[in-house]
Amino acid sequence: MNHARAISPRRQKHRSRAQVAAPGLPGLIGLPGFMGLPAFGLPGFLPALRAYSGFQVPQARPAYSPVTLGRIGPLEVRLARNAADVRRAQRLRFQVFYQEMSAVADAPTMIARRDVDPFDPICDHLLVIDHEAVPRGPLRKPAVVGTYRLLRQDMAERHSGFYTASEFDIGQLIARHSGLRFLELGRSCVLPAYRNKRTVELLWHGIWTYVLAHRLDVMIGCASLEGTDPDRLALPLSFLHHYARAPEEWRTCAVPRRYVEMNRMPKRAVNARAALQELPPLIKGYLRLGAFIGDGAVVDRQFGTTDVLIILPVSAINSRYIDHFGPTADRHAA
Repeated sequence: MNHARAISPRRQKHRSRAQVAAPGLPGLIGLPGFMGLPAFGLPGFLPALRAYSGFQVPQARPAYSPVTLGRIGPLEVRLARNAADVRRAQRLRFQVFYQEMSAVADAPTMIARRDVDPFDPICDHLLVIDHEAVPRGPLRKPAVVGTYRLLRQDMAERHSGFYTASEFDIGQLIARHSGLRFLELGRSCVLPAYRNKRTVELLWHGIWTYVLAHRLDVMIGCASLEGTDPDRLALPLSFLHHYARAPEEWRTCAVPRRYVEMNRMPKRAVNARAALQELPPLIKGYLRLGAFIGDGAVVDRQFGTTDVLIILPVSAINSRYIDHFGPTADRHAA
């Protein structure tokens, strides 16, 4: 919404991990092998195999998508069209999350050299491709330099649910707005050399085009602050609590067993300017768009982060961004 930094190298974490149980994927978690891959013939083998292969379930394949969603110079934004595209997104995520950032890879992840999880097959994968960056090798495909993962509510309900539900109680939020369609944003990352306005703008152009095409109403997901000590993050967490907390109709909490209090400083003690400097660019980007923050944070020790919930109703998006991208997402249309 994973959100914008030019773009934050932190994954805007709707990052499902092998260690997190996924509803509807029995047998995937806590067993030996790739992501808990059980022995042949046991439940969970096919979902895990699909995730590692890059194949998407049929309903997740982008049937409506044009050849490209947008373009700025040599940079193109489009959805992954096949398993090879999904694997390219997974390689980029591995490069950023595990090689550049602080995520700790298990042996299967190191062997695959891809960031893979059980939610990949039910998601659409947004790609930014640089057609002037063609790596050496026999395939010589233009480089994937940015990605975002998109999970629609209809797909989540049909399969594994939302990853965000492992950290935040989004069930009551969705039930409260049962007439609206939700989209989970996650796994956002961009190569260092491309963390600039053009790449971020193309990613958001792609997301906005997707939102319009599927008539989606609300974007949700986890966003990360670096570090696992909430006391050291007291200033930015308190700022988000006092200045960006969701209004009652949009508010929901971290799940009780993982709830971390964000209100760690009185409002009068919060230096807003200093707090904004400490916030990751991705979270600041969401706030500029009009996003709210949920109640409570969650510490993710595997990834070395503290996560907050992003809630962005389309109706709350700042009108100047709607004007910028166009009400029909035609600003960067190819």
